[in-house]
Amino acid sequence: MSLDFDAVNADKILIRYDIVVESSEKPEDIAKQYLPENQFLRQIAQDVMNLKSKDIEKHVSEALETLSAEDIIEKGLLAGMDIVAELYGRGIYYLPHVMVASDAMTRGTRVAEAALSGERKYKGVVMMHAAEGDPHDIGKNIAAVLLKSNGFNVVDLGKDILVDTVVAEVQKQKPDVLTGTALMTTTMSAFSRISSRLKEVGVELPFICAGGAVNREYVESYDMGIYSAKAAEGPGLANKALDGWDWKKIRANWDDIINGKA
Repeated sequence: MSLDFDAVNADKILIRYDIVVESSEKPEDIAKQYLPENQFLRQIAQDVMNLKSKDIEKHVSEALETLSAEDIIEKGLLAGMDIVAELYGRGIYYLPHVMVASDAMTRGTRVAEAALSGERKYKGVVMMHAAEGDPHDIGKNIAAVLLKSNGFNVVDLGKDILVDTVVAEVQKQKPDVLTGTALMTTTMSAFSRISSRLKEVGVELPFICAGGAVNREYVESYDMGIYSAKAAEGPGLANKALDGWDWKKIRANWDDIINGKA
């Protein structure tokens, strides 16, 4: 049974009352630094932020009368997801917020992409999967939303993906970054096997590993492994790969990257 996002009343079910009490900052205050000045783009970004799936297609269509599809995607829809990512990272938004916001962004993106004169340009490719034997993919899905909102083309292989399949797809599609998630200690060993297999076939790339089963010490015990403690860290790590940093440099500067100093 699929979730009908149009039937969701987000105002009533997605309130973190503990955060409401504890936080001195409101989402609207945090959003000010991200919201575009253009009225059409601002409305679209607010639709994503406020989880307005019903309205966003109409607002994107209206914006297309005066703005390019590229600007609507980059400066409106992705700006809205930047706000969602910031609120999620601060613990103000939670998983349901991210999923409903993602649906709003996807709907708006479909309308905008239909008006594109050519294929949409992405800044890089990230290949994602949940480890062999692991059926849990919620964390991967959240990370995918945040990477997409940062302009990456996400190739999602899915969950419980065989080591051989991951290696073959990396060789075939040549992504800039590979990611893996594991929530079970019985499945996390797939990551070290992927690392070994990739080295055997002469491939090296940043391999971001995350999930409740892994920690930094384990991920850094094999080549290419780069630890991510939470989904919000993914875009920053992936951006360094696009800047020309190899996995060794990213790993060596991990603390500065995570703390926004690099």
